[in-house]
Amino acid sequence: MKITVKVKNKVANNKETVFINTEYITLDAAMKLTGIVSTGGQAKILVKEGLTKVNGKENDVLRKKLYDGDTFEYEGTTFLIKNN
Repeated sequence: MKITVKVKNKVANNKETVFINTEYITLDAAMKLTGIVSTGGQAKILVKEGLTKVNGKENDVLRKKLYDGDTFEYEGTTFLIKNN
């Protein structure tokens, strides 16, 4: 499965839009593709330490599926998933 992601430049209130061309993207993959982390191992640590939120709620599921309209947060930045 080929995933392409386009991250729109930051806008007001620390929000970014992540465009995908697949049905969903997993949280760890989204974190890697947006540059938050370099490896899946780094993503695992951040998620397990409770440093991410999905749709405004604390999340501890590394491979959580994110669909069109879902959001995830890390260090004050919110990332909106949008399907092309």
